[in-house]
Amino acid sequence: MDIKSSLAAQQYAATRPATAPKPDAGAGGLGAFGQVAADFATTLQQGEDVAKAAMTGGADPHSLVTALAQSELAIETAVTVRDKVVEAYQEILRMPV
Repeated sequence: MDIKSSLAAQQYAATRPATAPKPDAGAGGLGAFGQVAADFATTLQQGEDVAKAAMTGGADPHSLVTALAQSELAIETAVTVRDKVVEAYQEILRMPV
């Protein structure tokens, strides 16, 4: 099977909007989980922006450390939630039917 990279890229670009979350999905727009995910992405983006600014001399070291600490806390929280979800799923699988 011969797949050309340009065809694959076009197919990906065509299907990407189908996988994007819809703004009116859930209660109140994004819903609780969607809002948490959006906040997480915003925190990571802000940390990345401050890191880029610090590399070019546009941000002081204190703001860089603060942004990195916030990003680290957000990632640790996401990992903890993921671990709890996996643990709960495994508990459900162990339940007798």
